[in-house]
Amino acid sequence: MIELLDPRVETKARPITYVDRPRSLEGKRVALIENTKFNSDKLLVRIGDLLKREYGAAEWTLFRKHNSSVPAHEEIIQEIRKTCDVVVAGIGD
Repeated sequence: MIELLDPRVETKARPITYVDRPRSLEGKRVALIENTKFNSDKLLVRIGDLLKREYGAAEWTLFRKHNSSVPAHEEIIQEIRKTCDVVVAGIGD
Protein backbone atom coordinates (compact mmCIF):
# COMPACT_ATOMS: atom_id res chain seq x y z
CA MET A 1 0.00 0.00 0.00
CA ILE A 2 1.28 3.47 -0.94
CA GLU A 3 0.50 6.47 1.23
CA LEU A 4 0.40 9.81 -0.57
CA LEU A 5 1.19 12.93 1.42
CA ASP A 6 0.09 16.36 0.31
CA PRO A 7 2.85 18.90 1.19
CA ARG A 8 0.67 21.92 0.47
CA VAL A 9 -0.71 23.97 3.31
CA GLU A 10 -3.77 26.08 3.35
CA THR A 11 -2.85 29.73 3.13
CA LYS A 12 -4.68 32.36 5.07
CA ALA A 13 -4.80 35.91 3.80
CA ARG A 14 -3.68 38.41 6.38
CA PRO A 15 -4.34 42.09 5.83
CA ILE A 16 -1.32 44.37 5.92
CA THR A 17 -1.74 47.78 7.45
CA TYR A 18 0.80 50.38 6.49
CA VAL A 19 1.68 53.37 8.62
CA ASP A 20 1.77 56.72 6.85
CA ARG A 21 5.27 57.72 5.80
CA PRO A 22 6.68 60.82 7.42
CA ARG A 23 6.88 63.84 5.13
CA SER A 24 10.54 64.22 6.07
CA LEU A 25 13.27 62.40 7.96
CA GLU A 26 14.44 65.67 9.51
CA GLY A 27 15.05 65.01 13.20
CA LYS A 28 13.77 61.42 13.03
CA ARG A 29 15.40 58.52 14.87
CA VAL A 30 15.97 55.67 12.44
CA ALA A 31 16.06 51.96 13.30
CA LEU A 32 18.09 49.81 10.93
CA ILE A 33 17.33 46.08 11.16
CA GLU A 34 19.90 43.77 9.64
CA ASN A 35 19.33 40.09 9.08
CA THR A 36 22.84 38.64 9.63
CA LYS A 37 23.49 38.02 5.93
CA PHE A 38 26.93 38.88 4.61
CA ASN A 39 27.43 42.66 4.35
CA SER A 40 23.90 43.55 5.48
CA ASP A 41 25.35 45.42 8.45
CA LYS A 42 27.79 47.36 6.25
CA LEU A 43 25.04 48.28 3.80
CA LEU A 44 22.73 49.53 6.55
CA VAL A 45 25.46 51.56 8.26
CA ARG A 46 26.06 53.37 4.95
CA ILE A 47 22.31 53.92 4.56
CA GLY A 48 22.09 55.28 8.12
CA ASP A 49 24.96 57.69 7.49
CA LEU A 50 23.37 58.82 4.23
CA LEU A 51 20.00 59.40 5.93
CA LYS A 52 21.70 61.64 8.52
CA ARG A 53 23.87 63.51 6.04
CA GLU A 54 21.41 64.04 3.19
CA TYR A 55 17.97 63.79 4.79
CA GLY A 56 18.52 65.25 8.25
CA ALA A 57 17.82 62.15 10.34
CA ALA A 58 18.82 62.82 13.94
CA GLU A 59 20.42 59.43 14.57
CA TRP A 60 20.31 55.78 13.62
CA THR A 61 20.57 52.58 15.61
CA LEU A 62 21.47 49.19 14.16
CA PHE A 63 19.52 46.16 15.41
CA ARG A 64 20.45 42.58 14.54
CA LYS A 65 17.96 39.75 14.07
CA HIS A 66 18.80 36.25 15.28
CA ASN A 67 19.00 35.06 11.68
CA SER A 68 17.66 35.88 8.26
CA SER A 69 14.84 33.35 8.24
CA VAL A 70 12.89 34.69 11.22
CA PRO A 71 11.10 37.96 11.97
CA ALA A 72 12.70 40.43 14.36
CA HIS A 73 12.33 39.13 17.89
CA GLU A 74 10.01 40.86 20.33
CA GLU A 75 12.81 42.60 22.26
CA ILE A 76 13.90 44.40 19.10
CA ILE A 77 10.35 45.42 18.25
CA GLN A 78 9.72 46.79 21.73
CA GLU A 79 13.01 48.73 21.76
CA ILE A 80 12.26 50.24 18.35
CA ARG A 81 8.79 51.30 19.50
CA LYS A 82 10.36 53.14 22.45
CA THR A 83 13.37 54.70 20.78
CA CYS A 84 12.82 55.14 17.03
CA ASP A 85 10.50 56.93 14.63
CA VAL A 86 11.10 55.03 11.37
CA VAL A 87 12.51 51.61 10.39
CA VAL A 88 14.64 50.36 7.53
CA ALA A 89 14.99 46.60 7.17
CA GLY A 90 17.76 45.35 4.91
CA ILE A 91 19.39 42.27 3.56
CA GLY A 92 22.83 41.43 2.29
CA ASP A 93 24.45 38.91 -0.06
